[in-house]
Formats: sequence, C-alpha cells, structure tokens
Amino acid sequence: MAPARSFHKAGVFAIIVCAAFAALAAFANHAGAQQQRQANGWQICNETSFVLEAATARPDGRAILVQGWTRLRPGECRIAVGAPLARGTHYLYARTSAAHRGGRRQWGGEARLCVDPSSSFTIENPPRCSAMGLEERRFRRVQINKRDTWRTAFAEATPYTISRARQAGLQRLLVDAGYDLREGRRGADPRRIAQSIAQFRQTARLAPNASESQLIDALETAARRRSQQVGLTLCNRARGRMWTAVARRRGEGWESRGWWPLNPGGCVRTIDEVLMQEVYYVHATLETPDGPRMLAAGGEPFCTSGARFAIVDRVACEERYYDTQLFTPISARNRDGLVVDFEERDFLPAGEVPPALRALQDAAAPQTQETARRGFAPETAPTQDRPGGS
Repeated sequence: MAPARSFHKAGVFAIIVCAAFAALAAFANHAGAQQQRQANGWQICNETSFVLEAATARPDGRAILVQGWTRLRPGECRIAVGAPLARGTHYLYARTSAAHRGGRRQWGGEARLCVDPSSSFTIENPPRCSAMGLEERRFRRVQINKRDTWRTAFAEATPYTISRARQAGLQRLLVDAGYDLREGRRGADPRRIAQSIAQFRQTARLAPNASESQLIDALETAARRRSQQVGLTLCNRARGRMWTAVARRRGEGWESRGWWPLNPGGCVRTIDEVLMQEVYYVHATLETPDGPRMLAAGGEPFCTSGARFAIVDRVACEERYYDTQLFTPISARNRDGLVVDFEERDFLPAGEVPPALRALQDAAAPQTQETARRGFAPETAPTQDRPGGS
C-alpha cells in the first residue's frame, strides 16, 4: 500500500470521491389536492433533513430517458420533468449529498437503470451500464396518470413537513460542518442553534441579507470540505475490482465492517468521523481473471462474512459461522483523517495466501468445512476463495 495520506486540523484539503454503503428509506407519493398550484410538470419535493441529489427516468418512444442530477435542499421542491407529462411508468432515485456524515443514503426501488455518478447527465438507458462507463442504480417506479401536474416527495422514517424539513436540515448541516449543538431529550437548544448560525455566517463571511437558501448552500460546502479532512478513506489504484473492509476498537471490544466494492480508481470513506484511535485495520481482496489476490502485508485476524457485515468481537469466528481474514494495521497517531491507496504491488499472486492466514485456516479446517455444508458461503459472496457479488 502507498503511504497513508493524512489530514490534520491545520492541514491541506484533498478531494476524495466517496461512496458509502447504501441505506434505503421510504418514499411518500402525493398527487391531486397536495400538488402545489404553480407546479407545471412532475414536481419532486425533499421532505427530509438531507440535501438530496435526484435522478429521474421517463419513457421516450421505445427508450427510457434517464436524467440527473437535480439538487434539492431540505424542504425544497423542483420541477424535474416539465409538462406535458407522458402517462405511464416513470422512475425516481435519490442519494444524499457527500457532505453528510454516515455514508450516502439512497431512496430507490427495484428498477435497474444507469447513471453517471460523478456529473450531470442525460442518456438513453443502455443495455449494459459498464459498456458506457456508467453505474447501475435501483430506481423506484412511479405511475403518473396526469399530463399537467404530479408530485412525489422523498421522506424519512420520521415524517417532516416542508418547513420542518428545512429546520432539521439546517441543524444537520451545522453538525456536519463541525458545530456542537449538544442535543438533549427535547432536541437541540434553539439558542445554541442561533449562536452557531451567527458564528458560521461570520466565519463564512456571508452577507447580512444572505437568504436561508444561501446559508444552506454555504453550510453544505463547509460540511463537504470538512468531510474530506477526517475519517478513513480507501482507494483502489489497481486495475481490477476490489473488495474492502475495516476493523477498529469499539469501546472495550472490537468491530469489523465490510464489504465496500471499489472499481478501479474508486474511493470510499469507511469512517466519517475524526480518527480518535492510534491504529486502524484495513483489508482488501483484488479480483483478477486468475483468481483473487490477497494483501501481502498480512496483519491481525478479524471476522468477516460472505455478505455485507458488521461483526462485534474478533474471536471464535468460525464457531459463529463467520470467516477469518487478516487486516493490515495502519497508524493514525495525531491524524484526523487518512487515505489508504491499494496498488497492484500490494497484493500476492493469485492463489497465494499469507502464511499467518494459512495457519489460522488449518487450525479451523473442521469448522470451515462444516460452515460450507450449512450454506454460509454463497457462490456470489466475497469470501477469500470467491470474491464477487454486490
């Protein structure tokens, strides 16, 4: 691995494209009396506390036209498709801004369509996303039966009105930008919120008459910049697809978490808070036509699973129907953030296993065979012998 790049409280900024794991939320779909009078087309509304980036798709002759991204502030509505609307099935997807902590959340469904994740786009959906350098996302189907107006709203599990979503969004962005609101049983103290907003306006040099929308935009920029300075980011600098995971201390115990799939050139922020510990642990397996390649550096044993996982403790993995993998230690002493680059030279040839892991596998061979018979290693799961799946 390349030497880890670090970010300090007074350090330089780096631009990192991150993707976090996906958390699905519910849609709220409204039409008729709930449509705003001035809406003229398909109106999408953000009734969440997040800044959202939405993509839509609609029938266009025999093709499906996919467009993105429409940015929505908390509590904001915008026309995504102008009238007249085509009656029938439309599609909708949204993701949270990279400025927010906790990884990118997604709103979607079961329809698989292609998007350009890094820039604005308008495309006819191709048969294969990867052939055009695009990525697949799962959209929700929306049945539109009016030609003039239709309204669809994104919502959280806890419903907000438009005005309440805007207030909650301001609070979330303040926290994401590094302000301590110290929420209690009744939520954040309104006086502390007002003080934080006043302090940010002064720090960001906003004009005295700057609107609330301008305040939200400035807070998102500050939160995005802060997110690039903290946490643990993993990047794929090799030529093949990669499966990554991390491990760290949690309280008095341990936790391992994965998988984050990374295409060549991709990065993901696996921890999105200031690094408080001196050592973190990373794992990566590189896919190749000849088979998976494992990190040559070896490291410490932690538990993993064939599917996405978050596992507490690092002992008796096989007895708990998990696998054991080696995670490489990374020093984070006096650092707020790290970027770890995995390169081709960091991996063993296909088929080779670090001696320490071979010894662990030999010791756990009876349990491993029993686990395989019970079906805990599906064919598409990213295990040591078969990285794959999604």
